[in-house]
Amino acid sequence: MVKVVIAGATGRMGHALIEGVLNHADMVLHGALDREGSPQLGRDAGEQFGKLTQVQLSSDVSAALKGADVLIDFTRPEASMHYLDVCRALKVKHVIGTTGFSEAQRASIEVAAKEIAIVFAPNMSVGVTLLINLVEQAARVLNEGYDIEVVEMHHRHKIDAPSGTALRLGEAAAQGLGQQLKDCAVYAREGVTGEREAGTIGFATMRGGDVVGDHTVVLAGVGERVELTHKASSRATFAQGALRAAKFLASHSSGLFDMRDVLGLR
Repeated sequence: MVKVVIAGATGRMGHALIEGVLNHADMVLHGALDREGSPQLGRDAGEQFGKLTQVQLSSDVSAALKGADVLIDFTRPEASMHYLDVCRALKVKHVIGTTGFSEAQRASIEVAAKEIAIVFAPNMSVGVTLLINLVEQAARVLNEGYDIEVVEMHHRHKIDAPSGTALRLGEAAAQGLGQQLKDCAVYAREGVTGEREAGTIGFATMRGGDVVGDHTVVLAGVGERVELTHKASSRATFAQGALRAAKFLASHSSGLFDMRDVLGLR
């Protein structure tokens, strides 16, 4: 049995993850973390699902991770970096679905992966992982005369933009073109911008309502347009992907992986 700790356990993603673990035959809930001062601390983590787990919601990261196999973390960059430090110290594997990391924080994750096994992906969805591969292939084939735009929409509470998934799709498109995203990305347009520069990859961000996550990559040529789209209607898809990632890490002691590794798409 894989002993799993869930970070951000009282959030929407945390709820989906706990429910997934409780219904998984090969996993057991070992710990559930919430922010310090949360009114939920001390309650049984399975109470909301009508299942008493004997796992209490806690803000004590070290205590929750002691004896665990893996931490699943969809929180915020600052919290994730703290969790990473504790995972590294206790040799606990780490599934990171958090987005919005700085370059320095991403570098810290790479360093930590030399000591513990980490799956780091901005989107744990199986469908999105397939989409990433398709976008890279499409950009490679349609590498002349086509303009690439990445369009995404999320709920009003999302704090980073573009989404981590949109950026990953942009990276896939850039790889297909033989470029680095940092050299060709256009994140905003306003005013008299002039004609679109060939070879650039544009991003458009929308926020509103309770949208779980919509992503479309448009490859627009003369006389035709190819659109590759993924729409998530439930956080359960991300939870199931994260659980697959946690199970994948059981056979690795160190290394940095993403969902393409988990799904065998490399």
